[in-house]
Amino acid sequence: MKLNETLEAVKLASRKLALLDSKKINEVLISVADAAIDKTDVILKANQLDLQLMDSSNPKYDRLKLTAERIMDIASDIRNVASLPSPLGNIIYEDVRPNGLKLTKVSVPFGVIGVIYEARPNVSFDVFSLCLKSGSACVLKGGSDAYHSNMAIADVIKGVLSKFDLDTNIVCLLPTDRETTSELLHANGYVDLIIPRGSSNLINFVRSESTVPVIETGAGICHTYFDLAGDLDKGARIINNAKTRRVSVCNALDCLLVHADRLSDLPQLCSPLSSNNVLIYADKPSYQALSGFYPADLLLHATPESYGTEFLDYKMAIKTVNSVDEAIGHIFKYSSKHSECIVTEDKKAAQYFQRAVDAACVYVNAPTSFTDGAQFGLGAEIGISTQKLHARGPMGLKEITTYKWIIEGNGQIRK
Repeated sequence: MKLNETLEAVKLASRKLALLDSKKINEVLISVADAAIDKTDVILKANQLDLQLMDSSNPKYDRLKLTAERIMDIASDIRNVASLPSPLGNIIYEDVRPNGLKLTKVSVPFGVIGVIYEARPNVSFDVFSLCLKSGSACVLKGGSDAYHSNMAIADVIKGVLSKFDLDTNIVCLLPTDRETTSELLHANGYVDLIIPRGSSNLINFVRSESTVPVIETGAGICHTYFDLAGDLDKGARIINNAKTRRVSVCNALDCLLVHADRLSDLPQLCSPLSSNNVLIYADKPSYQALSGFYPADLLLHATPESYGTEFLDYKMAIKTVNSVDEAIGHIFKYSSKHSECIVTEDKKAAQYFQRAVDAACVYVNAPTSFTDGAQFGLGAEIGISTQKLHARGPMGLKEITTYKWIIEGNGQIRK
């Protein structure tokens, strides 16, 4: 394995990092945030090289693009992470057994976390800050689309680590080729956890190929159900925000489910979308309800492929349903178990939806755009887990630690 030497160095760095005190970690994070702002011009210049190689109409373009404002936001997220309590050394459970043995379950680092991601260079800062705070070294495997951006970011981070006389192998940026990806996925003994962030194709590939444990994140096929008792004003604002705030992110709305008895309100519900040139794929009843009220060039008939699609673009499907149960059934069939929403003033319907929908995040009268580590008060996030083992939803500091048992005795032996 060609990466053995590199990953061995990362593994050794993780052992040193596990012994670093939280005060020093916070100082490093603040320094990285400051350096990101100081090196904004350098980072943006590198990012421009990547942007020049991508068609601006590509849905990934917005994810790839960095701006001075976005770097300020990244720095703010890093400072937020620094301000949070350390997730390490927390006592999760303790007990003294009848034989006098004292058991303590304590949170500890994973060790080495590998993250595979596509055209989102901000992830490099997010992953580093969260991994450092939680005591793990990180192996970054970014996509070729963000090659220059990730190189510049890694240089900024390593510069700060050197300033603090820390092992720069705490963070490792791998080459972008597929061979390296394959080697990382089989780096048993070197890497403790793999987290893929990106398209469903990437996540499915990592899940099927990796022999290192994987936590699935990223793919979001998100629905909003406008119920019979839905408030029209709330619904219009929620739908528009969920769809258009940032179309290239995993928490963006993909499918609106509307109760059949509220079809007459559909033009008003969708009116804000037209100003953002959102293309709608509507089933027959919703198409008829929108015809003449929504721009004709932005209104198309839905096909079977319109449902269960993560658009990552100014596109949205609409499906008419006759009940909350039918809405839940549609979600059950097509959801990626990321984020789902109901708009209703009926408390019983809301509670039923909350209990019945199987997703990491279930909303009532709020847009799915809130599924985000910072919005949940977790600082930055390493991803949105859509699985059920270990972590689910936004993965902040607590979710990227594991635990060990400490057993203290006084000469007891087992009979």
